[in-house]
Amino acid sequence: MSLKVSRAGGASMEPVPEGSYIAICVGVYDIGVQKTEYKGEVKESPKLAVTWELPEEVIQGGSYEGEPRLISKMYTASLADRSTLKADLESWRGRAFTDEEMEGFDLVNILGKACMLQVIHSQNNGRTYANIKAVTPVYKGVAVPQPANELKAFDLDADSWLWELDHGGLPEWIVKKVKESETYKARMAQEEMPEPLTAGAEAF
Repeated sequence: MSLKVSRAGGASMEPVPEGSYIAICVGVYDIGVQKTEYKGEVKESPKLAVTWELPEEVIQGGSYEGEPRLISKMYTASLADRSTLKADLESWRGRAFTDEEMEGFDLVNILGKACMLQVIHSQNNGRTYANIKAVTPVYKGVAVPQPANELKAFDLDADSWLWELDHGGLPEWIVKKVKESETYKARMAQEEMPEPLTAGAEAF
């Protein structure tokens, strides 16, 4: 896939409490073509994950005590008119995409940018999940601190994607999602294919 989108195309922890938060985008990850099932129908579509740091919501207890919480949202990698990604980005920016931007918007541009996130909870099989309901601009006059986490981007179209996957310090859950993708499986199968016989080589 790619981190350029267009119109075409962890550890156990209490969920982030419901509410409105200042947030800074610290991660944009291409996780390849994923299979999803809805009402018995299986679909394949390119997915990506966006991660935000919540500087005012810190971890309580454990080895990460005092560090800011992180929250992520999965998207279909498309700026189609009805896509959630397009709606969230336009709400965040406070303006619609231009026709030029719609032909190819590089998501690396959102790294380090601040916004407000509205978090709500949902229940599934007895577990509570924190979901990002809305992404909006930061209120005027609100001071935004520098992020504590390193800004990270992962692009499966990059030449170094395989090295970055194993050695780039990506979150474990991102590595797991990428390796579950149809993109990763297809590329690994291609790598394992035997080399074709060259002219003059002996064959059985």
